[in-house]
Parts: sequence; structure tokens; C-alpha cells
Amino acid sequence: MLRLYHQLVPAYLLCCPPIYGHLSPLVDVGRGLGERGADVTVLTGRKYEDLVIRSGLSFAPLPAEVDYDDDDLDAWLPGRDKLHGLAAVRFGMIGMFARVIPAQWRAVESLLASQPFDAIVGEASFTGLAPYLARARKDRLPVVGVSAVPVILGSVDAAPFGTALQPGASGLARARNRALNAFLLRGPFRPVELAVNGALAEVGVSPTGVSFFDFAYRSFDLLFQLSVEGMEYPRRELPSTVRFVGPLRPRPGLPHASDLPAWWGDLDAGRPVVHVSQGTIDNVDLGRLIVPTLRALANDDVLVVATTGGRPIADVAVAMGGDIPSNARIAEFVPYDELLPLCDVFVTNGGFGGVQRALAVGVPLVVAGSTEEKPEVAARIQWAGCGINLRTGSPRPDRVRDAVRRVLREPGYRAASEALRDEIRALPDPIDVISGALAHMH
Repeated sequence: MLRLYHQLVPAYLLCCPPIYGHLSPLVDVGRGLGERGADVTVLTGRKYEDLVIRSGLSFAPLPAEVDYDDDDLDAWLPGRDKLHGLAAVRFGMIGMFARVIPAQWRAVESLLASQPFDAIVGEASFTGLAPYLARARKDRLPVVGVSAVPVILGSVDAAPFGTALQPGASGLARARNRALNAFLLRGPFRPVELAVNGALAEVGVSPTGVSFFDFAYRSFDLLFQLSVEGMEYPRRELPSTVRFVGPLRPRPGLPHASDLPAWWGDLDAGRPVVHVSQGTIDNVDLGRLIVPTLRALANDDVLVVATTGGRPIADVAVAMGGDIPSNARIAEFVPYDELLPLCDVFVTNGGFGGVQRALAVGVPLVVAGSTEEKPEVAARIQWAGCGINLRTGSPRPDRVRDAVRRVLREPGYRAASEALRDEIRALPDPIDVISGALAHMH
């Protein structure tokens, strides 16, 4: 009977590191697959077991040795706070994506041996699938990827990921890109490749010959990029297996009145609405972006909505060192599907998910990001013309003020954002695309 059940109901294994910004979209994909009749198991950290279960999915825990807390990465990567620049990037890549491979793979291998699956869906940074993907296609299940970060594939048409340089279209720019890619792979990032090869050797797999930056694009059978081509640098090397499907769509249904703050009606007062957020990870120091924005716009005829990403609202006043401006409204969280369509500008530290949701409703941006992939997100916003890149994670209030005023004053930013909105809306539902592709593969 169990075998017959699995012949009728597709079963998928979803794999993701215990990082909320990566896991949240993958769980949304899993929920969508479940709603379309699939049996979905999610392999990730125990911290997120409740999120998985509440989404109607089965949960499988990562081994303790790779089940870190994304709210305390200093404990997982001791000493990271003392590093800067390429050294910090290299240290993080080795710790987050290379040394985890053996334990992640053993967890996948155990699940594959214990129950039948029809395909695997891996978040693009789940490198524990590399040993499985090294097998011949006939000797393994279909494996597709889902990417909720900018494209990091090396290219002659784009500077290496992490440099946050504009791609350029001239022969000189392409020569620069070639030189930078070769230098980084042979020099500063060579230890990353060696660490990956060592991790693969630990589980009996030879080096794949695919660089860390190219892994997701050259290894998965298909890779679904949760963004649109208009927000990404063109790359002649991009494989045909990469599909731009746009950001995930809002789930139907309005929030209950109790989900909205008491001041929600103030958004209809006629003033431009400026939203500011530091996301859910880089929000320890609210003085980096929220406080400068509140101070910058305190005397402007706008309504500023700040969300703390889970930090207590009282922390904002502490970080301000005084009273909250009268034109500011603060909440830990608000429903983005309700807030963003009412906004005129989004001031953000560049989290990819939040940026995509703003562009899905045509909101222009001011970006101040300096951690993880955020400088690269900011660079793409500048390149696409849908916002201003402040080129820092801790801007001065006057720079925030000038940028917000410019975005409100110059219609080109809104027009570029709305063009991306229209590109997103022209695509089919990403879950339908992913579900259809999986059904065709198994």
C-alpha cells in the first residue's frame, strides 16, 4: 500500500542550510508543492522545525555538527568579527559552505536510504548535495535548485561576485572581469576550492572541477532563480538550465485586523510613505540604518514606517538616544504584502527577499548594505536604475535624506521599478513552473 501511495503522490526532499533568509523561500516552495498534491520533507536546522511543521511539511533535522544558529554566527565562525574584506568573505565561505559538506551529505544519504523520493530540491547554497550531483544522472534522482540570492556565476561579462562592481559593456571592462576572476580564483579564494575538495575527499568524491561560485549553475539539473532577468547582469556563460521565474507570489488572503498595528490608518493620510528595515539578521545595531533614516526624515513631510525585524520596539528609542520623531511609526513586523503597495520608497540594507517583494509592486529603493550578498544586491539596483546605492551599510542621515528626496522627486526610479514589476507579473506562478518541471522529470 505504501508503495502504491508513492506511485500516486510525488515525494520530494527539500534541503536547506539553517539560514532563515534562504530557508523561508524554500519552505514557501515546499508549501506550494504540498498544496499541489506532493509529499514534502524538509531537511534543515532544528530551530526551524516549527516553521516547517506549521507549513504542513515533514521535518528532518540536520546533524548537530552543522546545525548552527543563524542569529549567532560568531559562535559558528569564531573570529569572524576580526576579519574584513576578502579575508572575511573567504572565512565565511569555508565555514558556511565547505566544511559542512560531509555532514550535510550524510544526512541526505540517510534520508534517501530510509524512504522513497521522486526528486530533490536544494536551496542553491546547500553544498551537501555536491557528492550526489557528482554521480552520473542515471545513478541518481533528479536534483533541482532554488536560488533566492543574486547570480554568482563567474563570467567575462561581470566582475566577480563580492566586488560589487558594475559589469561594464566595453572590451576594457571584459578584460578587467577576466583578470579579476582569474586573480581571485587562483589567489584569495584558492583556499575555498581546496576546502571544498578536502570535504569531498572525506566522503570519497573526487574534485568536481566546478568552482564554488559556479556550483549551483553547473551542477543542478535545473536551477530556478527567484528573480527576473531585468534585475541581473547578462552573462554569456549562463547555462540554459537556469530559469528566471520571478519572486514567489503572495499567498492569498488578507491579514486579520489584529495583525496590523493601531497606527495603520495613518498610511492613508496622503503623505509619501517611506519604509525602512534592516531585515532579520543584520539588525543587532539599529543605529546602522533605521536610526539614520528616522533622523534624516524627521522634518520632512513624509510618514516613516520602520520595522525592527523582531527586535523590541523600545530598542529604537534607546538607539535614538531620545524621542522617536512624530512622523515615524515603529513595529517589529508588518505584513509586507499590505505595507509595500502603500510605500513610495523602501530604504533597505539590501536583503534579496525584501528587495524582490518591493520590486514586485513597483516600489523604488534606497539601499545601504555591507554584509553578506547585500552590496551585490545594491549594485544591481543601481544598474537596473530602480534605486540609489549608498555604498555603505552605515550611512549618514544627510545621505539618506538626499537619496530619499531624489527618489521621490525624480520619476525615473519609479518608472524603472514599475518596469521590473511588469516583467515579474508577466511570468507564470513560480510554484507552477517548479511543480511542472519536477513532474516532468520523475
